[in-house]
Amino acid sequence: MKNLIKKRLIIPVFALVFIVIGSSFKSDFFEIAKQIEIFTTLFKELNMNYVDETNPAELMDTAIKNMLEDLDPYTRFLNEQDVEAYKISNAGEYSGIGAIVRAYDEKLVIVEPYKNYPADKAGLKAGDEIIKIGDILVKEFASNATELLKGANNTSVEVTYKRQGETKTTKITREAIEVDAVPFYKIVDSKTGYIVLAKFNQKASEQTKAALIDLKGKGAEKIILDLRGNPGGLLTEAINVTNLFVPKGELIVTTKSKVKKFNSEYKTKNQPIDTDIPLVVLVNGSSASASEIVSGSLQDLDRAVIIGVRSFGKGLVQRPLKLTYGTQLKVTISRYYTPSGRCIQSLDYWNRDEAGNAVKTADIHDFKTRNGRKVQDGGGVLPDIEIKELKTNTLTSALLRENAIFNYATVFYYKNNFSDIASFKFTDAHFEDFKNHIKSSGFTFETNTEKALNKAMTLDDSDLLDTQVQEKYRNLLAEINAKKITGLDTSKKEIIKQLEDELVTRYFYSNGLYEYYLTHDEAILTATELLKDNGKYKSILK
Repeated sequence: MKNLIKKRLIIPVFALVFIVIGSSFKSDFFEIAKQIEIFTTLFKELNMNYVDETNPAELMDTAIKNMLEDLDPYTRFLNEQDVEAYKISNAGEYSGIGAIVRAYDEKLVIVEPYKNYPADKAGLKAGDEIIKIGDILVKEFASNATELLKGANNTSVEVTYKRQGETKTTKITREAIEVDAVPFYKIVDSKTGYIVLAKFNQKASEQTKAALIDLKGKGAEKIILDLRGNPGGLLTEAINVTNLFVPKGELIVTTKSKVKKFNSEYKTKNQPIDTDIPLVVLVNGSSASASEIVSGSLQDLDRAVIIGVRSFGKGLVQRPLKLTYGTQLKVTISRYYTPSGRCIQSLDYWNRDEAGNAVKTADIHDFKTRNGRKVQDGGGVLPDIEIKELKTNTLTSALLRENAIFNYATVFYYKNNFSDIASFKFTDAHFEDFKNHIKSSGFTFETNTEKALNKAMTLDDSDLLDTQVQEKYRNLLAEINAKKITGLDTSKKEIIKQLEDELVTRYFYSNGLYEYYLTHDEAILTATELLKDNGKYKSILK
């Protein structure tokens, strides 16, 4: 009720402020000052006179964040804690328990403990639900509970958690955590090197460079650069990683903004490591931002063959702007364009549908790579070779979003043992078990067709439909719902890929997953075979 009151009272006022600030270049100073004064007066009177005790800082934080929701998901207000987290993310170093933790539905769940780091040493496993940190219950601390896990080196925290219905307690001693941009690299065969670039923090280009030089020293004459699942990061690091494979002075990306000082051309500044080595770049639907700058520019320059599925489609650039009291506004300042001139932004956040969701960019244009190959804008980087099993349809997306695959993996992990990666196998019997688990778990989701039908049934003119027509609507909805479980078989290959990724990580950590990829991953196998056929490789680029 308290949150509802906050939103009802604050959002309309901030919507007005947003209109003014959003059009500040067109409004005169008096109008801006007038609206700010109105809000300041309202905020003061609200906090002084509201019937219950208010928290001004919390009210303001909620108001600002709700205002920014009308823009895009990347424009965010960063309070003091957010600013520190942002710095840590870019630096790749922090002090804590060494685990990926997810907060949702008043829960705090371990997603992945890093091997040989504090959480792992203390015995925590993926799927463990943390219910208490010290003497504080997680459900009473909401989404900020992750802050309680942070702390200085060598300090301890007691954690109470649930595992398979049993409550356990462990003590974790925090330590310095280093997040590598390149967590894994290895020779795939005698001639091909494989590099995983997981994020574009401040270590990205140096670690990629070191991996590339080491692999070449071990005999690698071809390279696979894996950007799948890489959400992006620092623009400068994307330029520097690309620079490893292209000459100094090459235009990589252009940014365009309504503010002239943010218009820039970014060119490579260093001597490359190797401009001739055959190169394949792997992408998927979670490769975003800086990953798309690297893959898109290498594609435009005909420097690499791109393999996988269409990337995420984030063609927007953010910059942190300092505010008062140590806070910041991370604001979208421009769009970026690859060397061919295309912007790969997928969603138009300024135009939304009736449900308030951003619509797909409709205006698609053709562009040419350096060698004259056709590429397009408006929706991520489309690979030169697509891998079907990397695609996610409505069903697999829902399984991931609702944590159905994650939760099944937790159940599976405690029922099955594998001594090493070579012994791991997800069988057809396991898939049948997964299907039964989904049926019994109550998993459900609404397809776009169901949304349209349900909307049609609630329109004002629905009373004009006779009973027979309405019954057909209901039967169709029931049939669609029944087909969802059948759809598990239709999407079996894609679902098993997601299950194997989750399970291998549970048993053998991230490094084990990358080892498993070398002999089982379709994209890597396809890339390796392509790089063995130099004629085919060159024909794709020409």
